[in-house]
Amino acid sequence: MLTGRRWGSLAVWRVAPLTLCLTTALACARIAAPPGGPPDRTPPQLLSTSPDSVAVLAEWDEDVEFRFSEVISEGGTPNFGLGSGDLEKLIILSPSTRVPVVRWRRSRITVHPREGWRPNTVYRIELLPGIVDLRNNRSQNGRVVTFTTGAPLPTDTLRGLVINWETRRPAPRAMIEAILLPDSLPYRSATDSVGTFALGPLPPGEYLVYAALDQNNDAKRQPREPFDTVRLERGRVLAGELWTFRRDTTPVRIQTVIRQDSLSLAVTFTQQLDPTQPWRTDSVRVVTLPDSTPVAVDTVLPQEPFDSLFRRPPADTVAPADSARIQQERARADSARVADSVARARREQALGAERRPDAPQTDTMALRVRTTRPAVFDKLFIRLEQPLVPGRRYVVTFFGLRSLSGIVGSPRSGAIRIDAPPAADTTGAVRDTARTAPDTTRARPDTVPP
Repeated sequence: MLTGRRWGSLAVWRVAPLTLCLTTALACARIAAPPGGPPDRTPPQLLSTSPDSVAVLAEWDEDVEFRFSEVISEGGTPNFGLGSGDLEKLIILSPSTRVPVVRWRRSRITVHPREGWRPNTVYRIELLPGIVDLRNNRSQNGRVVTFTTGAPLPTDTLRGLVINWETRRPAPRAMIEAILLPDSLPYRSATDSVGTFALGPLPPGEYLVYAALDQNNDAKRQPREPFDTVRLERGRVLAGELWTFRRDTTPVRIQTVIRQDSLSLAVTFTQQLDPTQPWRTDSVRVVTLPDSTPVAVDTVLPQEPFDSLFRRPPADTVAPADSARIQQERARADSARVADSVARARREQALGAERRPDAPQTDTMALRVRTTRPAVFDKLFIRLEQPLVPGRRYVVTFFGLRSLSGIVGSPRSGAIRIDAPPAADTTGAVRDTARTAPDTTRARPDTVPP
């Protein structure tokens, strides 16, 4: 039987190693910078890569390695092969659709394809900017390693510019995927901070180039994400501008119809419309219920030209005699601008990207932003020739309306009841009765006695 002193000694003897192990594990769980010394604000520098780029390595069966000048951070999210790890997001391995095997080795990163290296294939491993050291200094530089496992050395570099059509601005960090035909080998990259990309060197051939806005950051092209595509035949390396927008295979539908004023209706659709289609009055029909009496349509326009034509300036800023002249000048200017924008957009679509196989790879003139495409929208305004009658119900129908995806439909609204306009604000015309009444007891100057 153990006494109290022996039992206490035995408990301490058993607990002490466990406490030591837990303390050691907690101390080694996270690598941190040593305390003291001057602050380090220098980001990690990439010293070398293995193998060298560009090389032919027919018997290559090792990992691609990136070596840095200091210990780098593994990140808060580990690499589990799902593409969600902090280091996995910084590695793009092509041609492969699977998440590569990425391992952190203190001052090195090793990479290899999950399915293994294939013979006679051109491989491209891109390290994106974003490597962080232990003091949270972030590197702004990347690196590309290209080698072959027996195939000839690649020579082509695909270049282009990605634009978000909704904002009409270049799209940074957009996903680029160039599929080599007919082998369907996908080579991937990402645009830089100004929306341009240079994907290469790649083997010569015909490519189908996709540009997509990776909204969920999964490094995959999803059907509901905005994208654009262009086919480059063999020898063509300039993709030009790719205008991304959200595709939809269903026809456009009317979402809401709202009374804008006594003569106007604002119609909102479920999709964005093709801005190059003509807006004719015979493409819309407005009828009253229950007898389906047609109402003459004067104008159908998007919001910007509609506001320029029918949105009047304040009465105290423009003289009545000049209002008609200003309205006519705005109408002519807006009509000319819309017609010129549509014409240039159609020429742009017909010509496509320039074919310049002999242009140098550093030529940036072909990548200049051409903002000739009109802005996209999902709302139209209908101007009627006679005022809307409060209490009546109206039905709006469009014919041959084309969505931005090119799907043509004839959407029809439900019955819209027109409510009476709000009463005019007459509070400004009411006399201020709180003002102090004038003093009528004071004698007039002509009645004052001498």
